[in-house]
Amino acid sequence: MSELTIPKSEKHLFAPGPTNVPEDIRREVARDLIHHVTPEYAELLWRVTDKLKKIFKTEKYVLSTTATGSAGMEASVVNFFSKGDKVIVLNTGNFGNRYLEICNAYGLKAIDLKYEWGQAYNLEDVKKALAENPDVKGIIVNHSETSTGVLNDVRPLGELTKNTDMLLIVDAISGLIVNEFKFDEWGIDCAVAASQKGFLLPPGLIYFALSEKAKKAMETSDLPKFYFDFQRYFDFLEQGRHPQTPAVNLVVATDYACDYLLGKTIEGMTAHHKMLREYIESELMKLGFRLFVEDEDKRSNTVVPVWGIEGIPCNDLRKKLSEEHNITIAGGYGHLQPHMLRVGNIGKYEKSDIDFLISKMKIVIDEMKAEMNK
Repeated sequence: MSELTIPKSEKHLFAPGPTNVPEDIRREVARDLIHHVTPEYAELLWRVTDKLKKIFKTEKYVLSTTATGSAGMEASVVNFFSKGDKVIVLNTGNFGNRYLEICNAYGLKAIDLKYEWGQAYNLEDVKKALAENPDVKGIIVNHSETSTGVLNDVRPLGELTKNTDMLLIVDAISGLIVNEFKFDEWGIDCAVAASQKGFLLPPGLIYFALSEKAKKAMETSDLPKFYFDFQRYFDFLEQGRHPQTPAVNLVVATDYACDYLLGKTIEGMTAHHKMLREYIESELMKLGFRLFVEDEDKRSNTVVPVWGIEGIPCNDLRKKLSEEHNITIAGGYGHLQPHMLRVGNIGKYEKSDIDFLISKMKIVIDEMKAEMNK
């Protein structure tokens, strides 16, 4: 497949999802609809499922449906556990806390291993919690914590859960493709991803990888579910269908995007995003920003969060970038909202795009400093 075309747009989106969608993929989304209960769609769904396995790096099971990433997080809980089950939630940011809220909403006994934002989880804390709670049924973690830019190392968690009945549940929504991810090799039992991140697509689809252990755990789960009942998805997948009407054209676009990603190789895509992340970091520091995640080994390639420049309000900077240059970058989450910026690094970006962003940021910062000094 030839190189994707950057959209010729007046808007410039540098957010950690949704992100800029290449023109080629926009055309796929705009194709004539096909009916979702036809042999043509069945072949499409089976084909996409096989390609998604290659992206997750699994030979096990893959499911997909129409929904948001947060819905995928909920589905990754309700299909495997029962009310009163004890789980460990590695809470390293806003989306770790979201997993905690989901677990609490369904009556699980969630052990909240909470960390200061900007810090990754500590493996010794997990081992201690397991020693004190031998009845734990699962460990739940966000691979790439989008709110803080932290990358949590999944591999040692898989070492803890393999050869046990415990499940390892991973939110890979913003981590997959952009960061290294190996479902089978790392011993993951369920991973959830979403179309609007590394897949270069608009929002609307979520994808799941499941292990044999996870599929077996579905049999004993008693949490309420209907739309997200994975057993129904397995049954319908045999027929080349979803249990309900899917976002057909996003499935079509997923087929196209997977061909592009696999053609570039997932390893190649990850390396490209790492290079861009390091370039963004260096250029932002030249402007006077400070990196939020201090440990380089714990930085996700997905997003570059930085502390604001003294005297330059982050929200004012974002507003001027938007109003004067049609550039969107993200602010901080929660209590950090006024104090930091998050520059997204997922989507179809090249160094020239980063140079454009940095040049406009410098113009705005210089203007704001001039106003301050009047």
